Amino acid sequence: MSLPQADRREARGPRLARRVDAIAPFRVMELVKRASALAAAGHPVIQMNIGEPDFTAPPPVIAALKRAAEQGLSQYTPALGIEPLRRAIARDYGERHGLDISPSRVVVTAGASASLLLACCALVEVGDQVLMTDPSYPCNRHFVSAFNGIPTLVPVGPDSRFQMTRNLLESHWTPATAGALLATPANPTGTSIPFAELAGIVDAIRARGGFSLIDEIYLGLSYEGRPRSALELGDDVIVCNSFSKTFSMTGWRLGWLVVPESLVPAFEKLAQNLFICASALAQHAALACFEPESLAIFEAQRESFRRRRDFIVPALREAGLDVPVTPDGAFYVWIDCARVAASSMDFAERLLEEAWVSIVPGHDFGTHEADRYLRLSYATAQLQLEEAVGRISRLIQAR
Repeated sequence: MSLPQADRREARGPRLARRVDAIAPFRVMELVKRASALAAAGHPVIQMNIGEPDFTAPPPVIAALKRAAEQGLSQYTPALGIEPLRRAIARDYGERHGLDISPSRVVVTAGASASLLLACCALVEVGDQVLMTDPSYPCNRHFVSAFNGIPTLVPVGPDSRFQMTRNLLESHWTPATAGALLATPANPTGTSIPFAELAGIVDAIRARGGFSLIDEIYLGLSYEGRPRSALELGDDVIVCNSFSKTFSMTGWRLGWLVVPESLVPAFEKLAQNLFICASALAQHAALACFEPESLAIFEAQRESFRRRRDFIVPALREAGLDVPVTPDGAFYVWIDCARVAASSMDFAERLLEEAWVSIVPGHDFGTHEADRYLRLSYATAQLQLEEAVGRISRLIQAR
């Protein structure tokens, strides 16, 4: 028996909330799928698209995971995280940055994404504007949109190292602005906000009664001098970090926030209801990240990324591409392709289809001059980097 036409329409499923339309597809992941399909078909694709270390968790962390599993430490944990891990994170801020952070301010989360979702849920009212840079990591603006806030993109360029400045923030602040979500070092540019500038930004936000939410997931992958956490700037600053990048544990989905003491109960309540807790096994294993053997491995990995940066930036320039600002952190290069192509999207497609090199056009990261820029991730082996640059150079010469 067939359904009447009206009933057939209803059978297709319920309508979606309007907020879904405000969240664009993550083109990077689509590009990764396409590149992977070409590789599976036998093409020698070099993937320089996804922001993921080519390293994995070190042996002490793997051993700790096995012990936790064997001991049955897989039940729910407190929503804020297990106490030993919160203490270890707080202690690391003391040892690495000279900061006295109370473990009670540390909120362990299911990755940095969960951290930022919790923060936006706690801080963003319907219709609130949240300032961030254009370009910036696309999911950050979608976290704001998910709670019916308005991500307000501030165009930035080489003159500010593709970062926010106090002057830019003040000129874009309106009565509807609630705060700013900034990343330093940043994805996709690999650039940091100079610390004096960051201090000025936080002061300007504080004077306006707003929130400063600082994404520091690449802070441990800084290459110029001693990295400084925004937590130096006051107990009202909220910082997000993760085990994904510095600790090479992307799929473990483990991160953390440091929040003002007064906000801990609110974040605990939200975490209890939205996530229950982060992975118990990942939490117990992550304790081994702070052992001397692991820290030495992470430092060696950081040095490897620095050496790759020191190779890839001049090599790209020699190949005919512009890199207007040398990155000082993370593992990305923000490339200006205007001299060799009219469209970063077209150039990225040619690279993939003709040279088997996969990098990401700027359109994922904002709208400001997106057709001009591409993001390259150098989180791949040195020999692969050298081969990729050779292919890029030959493609440019053949145009």
